Amino acid sequence: MQRHVEFERLHNFRDLGGYRASDGRAVRWGRLYRSDSLAKLQGSDWDRFLGLGVRTVIDLRYPWEIAAKGRVPESDSFDYVNLSVEHRPYDQAEIPPDLDPWRYLADRYAEVALDGAKELRQALELVAADSGPLVFHCASGKDRTGLLAALVLGLAGVPDDDIAADFALTELATERLIADWREANPGRILTWPGYGRAPEEIMRLFLADLTMTYGSLHAYATGHLGIDDELIRRLRARLLD
Repeated sequence: MQRHVEFERLHNFRDLGGYRASDGRAVRWGRLYRSDSLAKLQGSDWDRFLGLGVRTVIDLRYPWEIAAKGRVPESDSFDYVNLSVEHRPYDQAEIPPDLDPWRYLADRYAEVALDGAKELRQALELVAADSGPLVFHCASGKDRTGLLAALVLGLAGVPDDDIAADFALTELATERLIADWREANPGRILTWPGYGRAPEEIMRLFLADLTMTYGSLHAYATGHLGIDDELIRRLRARLLD
């Protein structure tokens, strides 16, 4: 089983299978993927993507990002849904370098968890639906994607240590994400040295804040997001072996 699915133009496409839940079951391989922007798919990458049998694509970006950068190519083999979970845009390339970068990003994640309740609930409903393999993505596959991955894995019963470790795997793609930014932004200076980074500390801060604010991840999901225990049961039944 392969955690990282290799593509020419995608840098951060990963299978979320194999993580073990608290009840002893594990997330099935080939059921749930996370990625950077699928708008980059073309040629042999497109053929490889179609070979995964994905039935649902969730694009977590703003509509204006999609208008500027494009979306996954259309296909009759899957449904495409745009759920813009972030409501307060910011430019990571312009984050002041004197800020605590990991605290700053954890605070932005908390804003998404607060503001994006409707979209996050819809995303979890789609993950819980038994419609075949699903992939969700944003631009770099790090922040919005990492937040949704944390919610899905946490509700499936995967411990925080594994959630944080999965988040940090984006570090393997950091250099290529920076190269993509430089290519797309000629003439601009990347002022924030943490661009593209994904240390475990960010996710650990976010999960601790979520527990402090709502009591637990489960309480956040059932309280603020408004999902019920039946949906969580279906999510676990779909994802766990």
